Amino acid sequence: MDRLWAPWRLNYAAQPKAPEDAGCFVCRAAAANDREHLVVYRTEQTVVILNRYPYNNGHLLVCPRPHKAGLHELTDGETLELQRILQRMMAALQSTIKPDGFNVGLNLGRVAGAGVPGHLHWHIVPRWSGDVNFMPVLADTKVIVQSLESLHEILSRELSGR
Repeated sequence: MDRLWAPWRLNYAAQPKAPEDAGCFVCRAAAANDREHLVVYRTEQTVVILNRYPYNNGHLLVCPRPHKAGLHELTDGETLELQRILQRMMAALQSTIKPDGFNVGLNLGRVAGAGVPGHLHWHIVPRWSGDVNFMPVLADTKVIVQSLESLHEILSRELSGR
């Protein structure tokens, strides 16, 4: 097995797990500075955040701004806007980093893999031919080729029309 030095992952692996009442990083991002919280896009009803611990370059989280845990809690308007934002984010990623495809997923509940089970969020994971696998633990080597700061700048510029 090849080994890849990725010290940025230590921050995630070593941090103590926050208690359920410690607050929600999605809610904090929705209410705060965009760059500091890696927010690339927001509307009145949604927020799009770069995943701080990505499976692949360009991994985004598309979230309703209200703290809602399940699909049944969304209004029709929120549901429609979230789907439109998913389309827009995939178009922006296609235009900027040119993936060959996407995985788009939603993990509902901790047993289904939700790291933040209290706040609904969709994952958009860009994929390229030869990138081996969706889950990095199954691959011998995983390389994220772009910094979060660089991707934030590129997507923010694309989404603002600059």
